[in-house]
Amino acid sequence: MKIVHIGAGGVIGRAVAEELGKRHEIVRVNRSSGDFQVNMEDPASIARLFNQIGHFDSLICTAGAVHFAPLAEFSVEQYSIGLKSKLMGQVNLVRSGRKYLREGGSFTLTSGPTNEDPIPLGTSSAMVNGALEGFVRSAAIELQSDRRINLVSPTMLEESSSLYGSFFVGTKPVATADVVLAYVKSVEGRQTGCVYRVGWTRER
Repeated sequence: MKIVHIGAGGVIGRAVAEELGKRHEIVRVNRSSGDFQVNMEDPASIARLFNQIGHFDSLICTAGAVHFAPLAEFSVEQYSIGLKSKLMGQVNLVRSGRKYLREGGSFTLTSGPTNEDPIPLGTSSAMVNGALEGFVRSAAIELQSDRRINLVSPTMLEESSSLYGSFFVGTKPVATADVVLAYVKSVEGRQTGCVYRVGWTRER
């Protein structure tokens, strides 16, 4: 299986690429490194990427930026970071990539828990994550020829707890290995329109 992986250089990305790379061909894509480069905020850059790569069997995105700040201080430009990068960046990967996705192939996008489990400074993150859930569920009923789309929504990683633990008070960090399993299930399974929550549930 030929898997295009955007964000393969991050903490989650490296672990996912290592696991799936045992069984599949991984095309690593980052902003400034990897086999190919892409600017997720630029639809033209995304279109060029797929024109270079050609047809593929699966796409994983573990990239996308959002800005964190107090609600009272948030500017329109700061909200636009998450909208252009993590939200529309992933939406445009699907929009452009579906023309190159082979029959039976899949998209796996990434969100997070803040839309269901809010944190201070996280209104942009919550807004983007909620929109991604809605997009994936809706896109799943429109993709054709047995093509699939799912969303992985992990909570804070164990590796990141020293940096972000104060924002996720009372949250148990999740092991990266557990997050990897969700991506494996999305790529190698047969489900579509699913949100794989790792380390958290809707109940609070």
